Order: sequence, then structure tokens, then C-alpha cells
Amino acid sequence: MRFVWAVAAFVLAAVMIGAGIAQRTIFQGPENDIAAVSVDEDAPYLVIDGTVLNEIPGAQTLRAQGDGNIFAAYGRTADMQAWLADTSYNVATLDDAGEIVTELVEPEAPATEAPAEGEAAAEGDAATGGEAVVDETATEVPGRSPVGSDLWLDEFQQSDILIAPLQLPSEMSVLVASDGTLPAPSNVSVSWPIANSTPWAGPLIVGGGILMAVGVFLYILGIRHARRSRGPRRKGLPMPVTEPIDLAIEGADKGVISSTPPTRRAVTRGRRAFAVLPVVAVSALMFSGCSADAWPQFGATPTPTPTATVIDQEGQQAPAVTKPQAERILSRIAATVAEADESKDKDLAATRLDGAALAARATNYTLRASIADYAAPAPIVTKPLEIVLPESNDAWPRSVMAVVDDQESKTSSIMVLTQQDAWAPYKLSYSAGLEASTEMPDLAPYYIGAVEPAADSPFLIMAPEDLAAAYADIINKGEESVHYDMFEAEGDQLRASIAADRQRRLESFNETASKTGSLTFSSGPGQFGPLALATVESGAIVAVNLIEVDTVKPTDPGAVIKLPDNPTVKTLAGADQSASGFTTTFTDQVFFYVPGQGSTDKIRLLGYSSDILDAKVIK
Repeated sequence: MRFVWAVAAFVLAAVMIGAGIAQRTIFQGPENDIAAVSVDEDAPYLVIDGTVLNEIPGAQTLRAQGDGNIFAAYGRTADMQAWLADTSYNVATLDDAGEIVTELVEPEAPATEAPAEGEAAAEGDAATGGEAVVDETATEVPGRSPVGSDLWLDEFQQSDILIAPLQLPSEMSVLVASDGTLPAPSNVSVSWPIANSTPWAGPLIVGGGILMAVGVFLYILGIRHARRSRGPRRKGLPMPVTEPIDLAIEGADKGVISSTPPTRRAVTRGRRAFAVLPVVAVSALMFSGCSADAWPQFGATPTPTPTATVIDQEGQQAPAVTKPQAERILSRIAATVAEADESKDKDLAATRLDGAALAARATNYTLRASIADYAAPAPIVTKPLEIVLPESNDAWPRSVMAVVDDQESKTSSIMVLTQQDAWAPYKLSYSAGLEASTEMPDLAPYYIGAVEPAADSPFLIMAPEDLAAAYADIINKGEESVHYDMFEAEGDQLRASIAADRQRRLESFNETASKTGSLTFSSGPGQFGPLALATVESGAIVAVNLIEVDTVKPTDPGAVIKLPDNPTVKTLAGADQSASGFTTTFTDQVFFYVPGQGSTDKIRLLGYSSDILDAKVIK
């Protein structure tokens, strides 16, 4: 009977294991759903719209094949359309039936003013004897490489075949191209993984393995039972009693061979281990071959934990960048500026710097070209990026504020990056060091962004366009300024350092030249306008440009101002003495927190940087 049960266990185990393996092999459906994107007309770019990418829920995989380099990038659909506005491109979308269709998009012709009827007739008569000439030639935009654009959230480059894993929402699209001049690859497809889990394959295979082990055990028991019952059943003749051998009598030097057979326990123990171990090994292999989707999932669906959120305003536009995108942009800026610093190349610096930041760097290059030991500017720190506050703006120009901690110097830098149009790279416009005890106001998260207050915004206690002039007035007049009570004096290191520096220089000047010359100081708004981004509590962080001008003049008609120990002013002014005097201009990049209307807080200094800007001979 044991053999019958063993055979039944073997048969049932084979059926269960075979059914489990079949579910994972011949009966399992395809793992991916693939949709091809066909292109009828050649164009340098192919855009796959977000509706196509989200035709099937789940992660997407882009596959493009062609000759040479293949480029792919993804970003916001609106940004991609703006970048392609002046060129032809194919766009893949879904029609009403849910099928993928491709359409060639041509650039819009530039708007031109139509001439008056008399002028048109006169021009037509002069050119062709009365027939107006229609110029059908259109200006062709030269090929533009999409590689390295700051608009892309991420990009990929491979040769001959490109495979890019994606997981994009419907408001994002994918751009596929070669080099911006050659036609884009036409062999393009998008695939999605299909949920074809087999939850009973694992239990069937493991259960079959257990039954197989049971069958082996029953089979061994059957063999054991058969061997025990194999001897004669009739009673045999009486045997003489066997006496034990006395080893002491026989002698210890004689070898004795025991006639006692090994116990059955020892024999069967070896056989049992030999039979069971292979079964255990087979079961272990079965367990290891079953993946997670081969088992039923009995766990409850986790409930998301609510967290504090910031609600974006109705109608607020999308943020200009994501945090990974900002990190990549800042790294590109730092690399280019470092190269420009090394070669003192103003033109190269201008590709990634703008405004007050570029003006300060250009002056430094001029001085370093003439003064051997003049210090190079501090490098732009990129990591770790602690704060990213992008402007919520679908149009241009757009801005991004960033705060980076420098682990080596234990200081922080605050910066504003700006992008003028869809084709321009982001440039660093303002950069300053944060005060040691600076407390930043509450800011919106990077995935929501912030709006830019207007330069004359009435919703702040002081409009951004008036901020530089008001602060300069405080520097010039101190407590006598009408704006003094609007700014927080405690912790304002810029105001204190300017006052201390002016007092020190004035005392040094009066010791030798007070009877023959004069030294005066003045501050005012710089030539670069403010940049502002709103905070959560209806305030704003505003970056402004200030200038400080030192003027030294002779008061004696026969006196001459000389610069024996001032190579900086001598280099910038191009003279070492003057009978009319010199002016030296410094530039300050200053960040303020400006509260909203109705707040009892004062305008607070967040950070600043000061650099020499220019020096001239007074004419």
C-alpha cells in the first residue's frame, strides 16, 4: 500500500509542477505591449506627445534605431514646442480612435506689415511692369543641435540604437533626433510592461516539490517494509548456544575478527541521507526559481500618510525647472565659468554669466591680466543644493533661485539664474554669500515654484524697483534717511562693513592729503534691475545691484593725485596720476527679504557680495 501512495504522490507532484512551470512559460502572455511610431516625411526632429506615452498606464521604454548617433530627451511639452517653434518637426499624437498618427509641423511665417495699395502697385509696376512680385523664399533656420539644452529634464545619447526607460506624465513629451540637421530616426517604438503575473505558479511548484518529497519518503518506507518481511516464515531447527569469545584466554596478540554484523540502524541511516538530500536540493531550486509575481499577494494596500502641503494658486503656471534639472544646469554653469576663470576669457564667461555677476567677473579678468598676483574669483559652488525655488512661468524670461552650502568653507551661497528665451542657456545673474545667521523665509517647494512679483508691485512693503535706491540712501545718510526704519539694522553686516571701511580709508587719507585733496563716498542703485521671487507668506526675496563710488579730488590748484601704491585703480583708469582726480566704483550684489503689505516685519538683509567694478580719471 505504501508503494501505491508513493506512486500517487509522484503523479500528483508531476501534475502540479508541470502546471506551475507551464504558467510561467507556454501559457504566460507577452511581457510588453509595443507600439511603433511611423514617420511619413523626413524632419530633423520627432516629438512623441505625452498622450502617446500614456496610452497604456505604467512605465514606458523608448526604442529608436538608425545610423550614427541618436539623441533623445524629455521635458515639458510647452517648452519643447517653444524650442521647436522656428523649425519643422514631426509630432506623434493619438487620433480620435486612439491610434498613433504622425503629422509634420511647419514653422509659422514671421509676421510682416502689408504695404499700402499705392505702394504695392508702384513697386509692382517698377519691378515687372505692373505685376506685383511675391517673394516665395523663406528664411531657413540652420540645424540646431538639441544636445545640452537647459530645457530638457534629462537626455540620452547612443550610437545606432537607443533604449531609454521612462516614466513620464501626460504633460511631458519626448524629443528624438540625430544631430538637428539630419533626419530623425524613423524606426521608433514605445513599449509598456504588461501585468501578466501568475500568482498560483509558485504555490503549485512548491506544493509539487513537497508532494514529491512525501512520495520519496513513502517509497523508502515501502522498500524497508519489504526487506523486513522477506525472510522464511517456518520455524527452523534449534541452534547451539553461541558462547562469547574470551579475548583474555585467546591472547591479546591474536587478531580477532568480529562476526557481529553492523546494525540495521547504521545501514539505513546512510541510505536515508542519500535519498533525502537530492529531494531537498530540488525543492530549494524550485523555491529560488519563483519570482515575486509568481505568488499571490495577500498584504493590504498601504494607506498613504498625509503630509504638510503647499497649495498652489489657481492658474499658477508650471515651475521652470525641477531640482535635478537645476543641479545639472548649475554644474554646467560652474564648469564653464571655471574654464573662463582659468583662461580669463570674458566671451566664454558671457555664455553662462549675465548682469552684475558678469560685470564683476569681467573686471577681475582685466586686473588679473595686468597684475600677476591679483586673486582669482571664488569658484561657483554647486553641491549640496539645499534650496531650489523656480519661477512658475510658461513664458520667458524665467528665473530660478538656488542656495548651495559649501562644506569646506562652512558658508552658503545664494544665486539667481535667468533664461531669456527657449534657446538661450540659463545664466548666473546674481550671486552672494549668505550671512552666517541668516534665517530664510518660508518658500514653496520646487515642484510648485513661485511667481515673480512685478517691479512696481504694490503687494510688498517696498516695490522691488525702489529697493536699491532706498538702501543706498541709508548707506549715505544713516539714521537720517527716510527709509531707515523700514530696514532691519541688527545683523546687517553689509551696512556695518561699508561704514567701517569708509571711516578707515578717510582717516588714512586725512593723515597725508587732507590739506591738498578730498575723499568722498556715495552709493546708489546699479545699472542692473532687480530680480524677485515670492515667498509663502506673501513676501519676496529680491536681488538688487548697488554701486559705491569713491571720489578723490585735489583741492589745491597745483596738487596732483598720484597712485603709487594702488595698482588696481591704476590698471582700470589707465593712468597713475591726475590733476582732476579719480573715481573708483564698486558693485554690490545684495539679497533682501521684503515682507508683504500688512506685515510688521522689516526688510531684512540675507546676503551680499562686493567687487571692484571700474576706475576712471575725472574729466
